[in-house]
Amino acid sequence: MSSPDRPAAASPGFIASTVRVLEMIKFSHTLFALPFALMGAALAMSRPGVVVSGVKPWLGIGLCMVGARSAAMAFNRVVDRKIDAANPRTASRHIPAGLLKVSGVVGFTVVSCLVFIGGTALFLPENPWPLRLSLPVLAWLLGYSLAKRFTSLAHVWLGLALGMAPAAAWVALRGELTIEPVLLGLAVTFWVAGFDILYACQDYDFDTSAGLRSIPARFGVARSLRIAACMHVCMVAFLVVLGVAMPLGAIYFAGVTSVAGLLIYEHRLVQPEDLSQVNRAFFQVNIVISIGLLAVTLIDLVFS
Repeated sequence: MSSPDRPAAASPGFIASTVRVLEMIKFSHTLFALPFALMGAALAMSRPGVVVSGVKPWLGIGLCMVGARSAAMAFNRVVDRKIDAANPRTASRHIPAGLLKVSGVVGFTVVSCLVFIGGTALFLPENPWPLRLSLPVLAWLLGYSLAKRFTSLAHVWLGLALGMAPAAAWVALRGELTIEPVLLGLAVTFWVAGFDILYACQDYDFDTSAGLRSIPARFGVARSLRIAACMHVCMVAFLVVLGVAMPLGAIYFAGVTSVAGLLIYEHRLVQPEDLSQVNRAFFQVNIVISIGLLAVTLIDLVFS
């Protein structure tokens, strides 16, 4: 006599699925980019000529940041699912591990894109530029996930994706693009590209064997760490020039000095022969940098 059929495993509930999605996109890492978008907005509002005011622009910036980053991360997990499954470091991610279905993540990506576009619409009717630029920006953000298949400069692509945030906030509030948000955007670009190179050093062996493009795969770990350090020198230089161009005061420049010190500490953590501290450098130090620089900029604007 055959044994009775076993009941199918229950699908995770809504809350459990939501938690898994937030884990997949590393929602907490929004702290890397959001402070710089808010910093760009604060600098934009420190000068006369803001075209959108009140609560609406802040809600718009928040929706745009959350929607854009969520869409980009979810799309990355979908298009990289086979690569992630083959890489021992990433094989436990949610799609390769079977914790989330591809169709569900695709749906989440579409919803996140709509949230981003909806956020840009909040600047209407005063400023139509955010909505006009929403699709090109989304194309750039999603395109990053394909970049490592054809260029070693994927790190810079990612840097520009996050570097657009402060410039976009400035344009959204003022309807124009000037040199100040460009300087901040370049600082963010070099910062992100530098720490992404550090992070990519972990995958040197896999990337070279799989034929994927990256700075470490092209130049080796030791030279890549020097390239990352040069990029972080550029970040500090652009922050200094921004402080002069605005102009900002002593509190801001003290913050930039602290950022330089944290970057030196970050690079001392990661050595060619020892990459065990990469995650500590990547997550902890960089979150302190982004939130700290926003804080000292706000304090400087208020008290200087």
